Amino acid sequence: MKISVIVPAFNEEKLLPATLRSIRAAAAAAFDALGWAWEIVVCDNNSTDRTAEVARAGGATVVFEPVNQIGRARNTGAAGASGDWLIFVDADSQPPPELFADVAVEIQRGNRIAGGSTVKLDDDHFWYNFWAGVWNRFSRWRRYLAGSFIFCEAKAFREVGGFNKDLFVAEELDLSIKLKKLARQTGRSVVVLHRHPLVTSARKAHLYSMREHLWFFAKTALQGGRTMKKRDACPIWYDGRR
Repeated sequence: MKISVIVPAFNEEKLLPATLRSIRAAAAAAFDALGWAWEIVVCDNNSTDRTAEVARAGGATVVFEPVNQIGRARNTGAAGASGDWLIFVDADSQPPPELFADVAVEIQRGNRIAGGSTVKLDDDHFWYNFWAGVWNRFSRWRRYLAGSFIFCEAKAFREVGGFNKDLFVAEELDLSIKLKKLARQTGRSVVVLHRHPLVTSARKAHLYSMREHLWFFAKTALQGGRTMKKRDACPIWYDGRR
């Protein structure tokens, strides 16, 4: 068994070192004891800072994706990975060892095709924590996977075509729908883990105002989701503020 941990990264030189340290520690604790091989693949998504250099210094294999789009970055990372299972972790997130251990248990069950995790913010920002709680409940209920942490059988990921290249946001929801459909067809299942949440950054709460967030969601609703297919219409994810 081999696990590939894939980290999409666009101008992430500040937070990437802590992410890579947490991934190495979690992988060593969860997978080494089982005799499983593992690797870390960072996809440099056309960064203009030292992201690639930091990733190599952190022991990761680095691949390059010239089109600045998170779904493409994850797909390119997966294409450069050699694991039987893929774990996608965002560059501003830190998985605890217990979360990787829970992933290993689910893989060993033999009836899972993919899964995700609830999330915990690294800041006490009231509104972001409120919406994170709403998302966590919805995620567990509907088995939608947060893009910041997804684990998936590599064969299944490729069978469904990976992340949708037409979407600049919500690509994880599209992938969740495809994986759940494949799971039903094959008699397997998708799970959202919750005992040991992924710790992820609340930096967007500080970098973007509530007005900017609400305007994006209102515009998306009014335009029937068309904004999700335009990078320029999704500045919260792509304008480069760090």
